Amino acid sequence: MIEIGAQVDLSHPPDRVWRALTDRSLLGRWFAEADTVEGVADRLLLHTAELPGFEANVGVEVTERQEPTLLVLACDEAGRLSELTCTVTATGQGCRLEVREVTTHGAWSAEQHDPREQQVRQALTVRLPAILDWLAFQQVDLRRSDGGMTAELPLVGPRGASGRTRRRRRTLVAAVAGAALVAGTAAWLTLPPESKPAAAPGPTTSPSPTDTAGKPAVAPTATPSARPSRTTASATTRPSQTLSATPSSTPESAAPPPPPPPPAPVVARYATDSSRLFGYTGEIVVDNPGSAPVADWAVVVTLGEGTTLDDVDGANWRQDGRAITFTGAAVAAGGSQTFSFDARDSRPKARGPESCVIGGQPCAGL
Repeated sequence: MIEIGAQVDLSHPPDRVWRALTDRSLLGRWFAEADTVEGVADRLLLHTAELPGFEANVGVEVTERQEPTLLVLACDEAGRLSELTCTVTATGQGCRLEVREVTTHGAWSAEQHDPREQQVRQALTVRLPAILDWLAFQQVDLRRSDGGMTAELPLVGPRGASGRTRRRRRTLVAAVAGAALVAGTAAWLTLPPESKPAAAPGPTTSPSPTDTAGKPAVAPTATPSARPSRTTASATTRPSQTLSATPSSTPESAAPPPPPPPPAPVVARYATDSSRLFGYTGEIVVDNPGSAPVADWAVVVTLGEGTTLDDVDGANWRQDGRAITFTGAAVAAGGSQTFSFDARDSRPKARGPESCVIGGQPCAGL
């Protein structure tokens, strides 16, 4: 007996979830297209042959139904038989849907089991909530109590017109201005100070300290406590060497700019994998460009006001207010690790979190 199971908490009532499970047109929107079998009641043919983990279309027949809490199906996939049970349990926020499939004749191969379970999980946690949101939106009364229409709903524009893009532009302008300022400062620091031509040495070979101090081209910042005898000899015998050494000995000489900070051990990239009317799925890739594995990493994502986390795949997580901290297994040198999360947001224009940070550095793509 081989089992496939998945469950999801939904912010919708059981009757709405039951409709998505049993309505043939809705079933085709979030799982697979379905056709009725002529002359046989409560029997459908699911077009699953092209889905990951399925080798052929699946014929299903209802063997038990208790609306809106229990639906049991007998499944036949090219002679491989299984029983699929869907259980809907009411919760304080909506309901919980649990799907469990057990083979009764034949078995799935190892290459077929994992993709099949992933396909079922993806359908339950991503596409089904989108259909339920769409159904809920259809039931919203857009009329005011006095019979007038409400203001028009805001249109969801292209992503390029979003506030996040404007923030990117402001960040880019600031980064360019900062780079120009740093480049100008570095150039000013590395320019050699202006020097005047040194006066030719006098006819005598041992000028007095007074004469030597009167030559600002030799030591413009020398103090009375400097050793005049050594300076005198240097100015007399090798004036060119004295001139070249003078700028480095003055306190005004600038040190070379410090080296840039080392790169972060790991970096992260964010992308909105899919979006729906009242929520989205975010995908984060953690890359390790270094030459050694990194065991300790954490990605902190800040959700928008009113956003809730539905499901996480591929990482451990903990929540503190709107901040979600994701951690996971070590990332090999030159390797990467990918995880995703489903978020529910009542704002129609919501298409991602407010921020994403790893090791104090913002994630690319957000």
